Amino acid sequence: MVGKAHKAGQLRIIGGTWRGRKIDFATEPGVRPTPDRIRETLFNWLQTSIGGARCLDLFSGSGALGFEALSRGAAEAVMVDQSSAVTKQLLANASLLKAHHAQVVQSSADSYLQRPPQPFDIVFLDPPFESQSIEDYCAQLESGQWLAPRALIYMERAKGTPPPQLPEDWQLHREKQTGKVTYALAIRGH
Repeated sequence: MVGKAHKAGQLRIIGGTWRGRKIDFATEPGVRPTPDRIRETLFNWLQTSIGGARCLDLFSGSGALGFEALSRGAAEAVMVDQSSAVTKQLLANASLLKAHHAQVVQSSADSYLQRPPQPFDIVFLDPPFESQSIEDYCAQLESGQWLAPRALIYMERAKGTPPPQLPEDWQLHREKQTGKVTYALAIRGH
């Protein structure tokens, strides 16, 4: 349960084991769950890669991407957010869903990436739109050895903002726009 000072929003998991389950999320500033339509497209892109994958949801917010990944067969999802209200709700949702492979970490993305790296197969990079930092996080993920050799990196940004400069070894695989959002999937390695 989210504290009285915070309102709760709700989202629906759209595929996999928990398909149709609704979970609450803390409506903190900057928290905007990835809409159903975008999640459907993203997980169609990831359908051959998600099973057994280690996932990092670096700006977890609502947990929509991390829980959706687990619902669809990911081996693990590490969900990072700096807000205590957000991480409390993520832990409550992990308990509700019996998501034993969900790890919730209260930390800023910058602090988290200073830890010893554990390579991930899939990274969800969806910072608040006002923080023009996707490019910096891409560079940190690459230089910090946070990525498996053929890792997939999902990036979400405000429509109309310039695309991030990707690290040299990354290739833009897909990109779409819907409403106010531009979303893309990059592959590490050639």
